Amino acid sequence: MTTREELTRSMWTLFEPIHALNYFSPEARQAFADAGLPRFWDGYFAGRAAPLGAVTAAPVIAMFSGFAPRFVERALPAVWGAVSPGEALEARMVGAEGALRRILRPAGTTDAEVERAADALAEVASRVTVTETIARPLAAANAALPVPDDPYRRLWQATSTLREHRGDGHVLVLASAGIAGLSTIVLRSAVDLDAASMRAARGWSDEQWAQERARLAETGLLRADHTVSPWGLAALARAEEATNRLALGPWAAMSDDEIVGVARLLSPIARACSVVYPRPNPIGLPLPWDPDGAE
Repeated sequence: MTTREELTRSMWTLFEPIHALNYFSPEARQAFADAGLPRFWDGYFAGRAAPLGAVTAAPVIAMFSGFAPRFVERALPAVWGAVSPGEALEARMVGAEGALRRILRPAGTTDAEVERAADALAEVASRVTVTETIARPLAAANAALPVPDDPYRRLWQATSTLREHRGDGHVLVLASAGIAGLSTIVLRSAVDLDAASMRAARGWSDEQWAQERARLAETGLLRADHTVSPWGLAALARAEEATNRLALGPWAAMSDDEIVGVARLLSPIARACSVVYPRPNPIGLPLPWDPDGAE
């Protein structure tokens, strides 16, 4: 029997590949370069943080979790000297729309199908209300943005609100378990992510990585050979289960059949988008769920 928590987690595997185009697609990189941010990480931090306004590095380090402080500080607040938050918001929309149009049209997805998926997911995202965003700053900032008229942009913005809602909850859970930040990255790299690429992508030094490995080994979450222990696996599993529970809110008013209906609208779009990501990828993104396939 599929639980509601498992069902809403499966929905994450459908909206996350759509959202993540804004970090992996050439259209996104070009849009930020055209706005005045040719360096990848400048565009990443500016685009993702822009709903919050011209924030400095400290709150972004806290909210994004997992990035080395000096890595973030290289981009923030300097990026706001090149672009305003409004310009960064437009750049991420230009990139997302361009990537979706390029990918979906050859895949046979029509504008009408995109519009139906956008309307359905935007309705779910509209339920990320004030009560749903307490202690969820990224979700709150994205939920407060205007809903775009263009269906490609509307679809992408809905995925942004929902993924930040889930992500904020995930950070809350990890922090309460004492494994947030670098701890999460090191633990996950002992399970299913490549340690070298994750260390580089999050800006940690070899020394910082080694120190965290040693600390986690002392706590019993890693073995002495840096492989994950049963306790480490259990800690990650508990965090995922709690994250699933905290992500239920926007879906609570829907029946399972209604959620599956949204999944069927998103599934061909997510599958088309997922082919652009490397396997394994640096964000740990699984294959999209097939609502008409196996559980």
